[in-house]
Amino acid sequence: MAEAAPRGMTDWIASRARWRIGEIVFWLACLLPLLPAQYLPSFLQPFWIFDRYLQLLSQIAITALFAISLDLILGYAGVVSLGHAAFFGLGAYAAGLISKFWFTDPLLGLLCSALLAGALGYISSFVILRFHGLALIMITLGLGQLLAEAANSASWLTGGADALQGIRAGKIFGVFEFDIYGQTAYIYALVVTFLVFLVARRITNSPFGMSIRGIRDNSRRMLAIGAPNQQHLRRVFTIAAAMAGVAGALLTQTTQTCSLETLNFQRSADVLVILILGGVGRLYGAMAGAIIYMIARDIFSDVNPQYWYFWIGLLLIAVVRYMPDGLLGGLSFLGSKLRRS
Repeated sequence: MAEAAPRGMTDWIASRARWRIGEIVFWLACLLPLLPAQYLPSFLQPFWIFDRYLQLLSQIAITALFAISLDLILGYAGVVSLGHAAFFGLGAYAAGLISKFWFTDPLLGLLCSALLAGALGYISSFVILRFHGLALIMITLGLGQLLAEAANSASWLTGGADALQGIRAGKIFGVFEFDIYGQTAYIYALVVTFLVFLVARRITNSPFGMSIRGIRDNSRRMLAIGAPNQQHLRRVFTIAAAMAGVAGALLTQTTQTCSLETLNFQRSADVLVILILGGVGRLYGAMAGAIIYMIARDIFSDVNPQYWYFWIGLLLIAVVRYMPDGLLGGLSFLGSKLRRS
């Protein structure tokens, strides 16, 4: 009987890690914007608008990646952060400065940004993870503000309020050049987001992922059974910081711009809103929230450029009121009720 429980747990984790049909359909659907309109039936061609919004779609992919990185520490480990943009901004500036002063290879810049953001996450975790509750929120907020002010003060290097100038984006693998239509940028952002998503999915559907969920739900019990809580939290915090750095680097490379906006509190607040919209503790909730938020922002800013955040606020209130677990949580609850009936 002593061996049955571990084997049963292993089987349960393996069942969670299996790919569902809906997941495969979702990722295949992400390739549809790359389909030229002329290959569609003539009656569908006037309605095919996706290829005209490739730049927006690449921004959605990058935002989804950023949301996934926050979901790892907030949704799965229970670490609340209001300064996650610090790692995003560090990755963005690292990619920009590397391309300006050293080399323009996007993949090497991506790797360096991930390493720098991960290193900052690991170092800061020794301080951040000592706190809980309100103190934790204030510490993470302070870290984000500290890095933003440091970037503003070092305007000789970062460009300050005028943004970083002279960013160059080389060809991917020396072959694929970024084009004005945004096709290369979208493919690049989508592929990187998918690969990082695979890492996050593997983490959350592993014994380590179960451990950080246990720490989130009952840290004292996990300590009582001998789990190294602090080591687990530092590890996932470092991984999440590196993922956020990759998202920031993608933004710089695909837009060839980098400003203080990548480090400000607004970006940390926006990604938190995205998780609430889609569903905290669900990787696809982070992606669904990014899609909803970015499309809503694009529509609302066209309707009313000055007060578009008012409509985002109404959308957030409606979701919290009627779907407290986010869009995917609400759909999951509805699906379970339909199956029972």
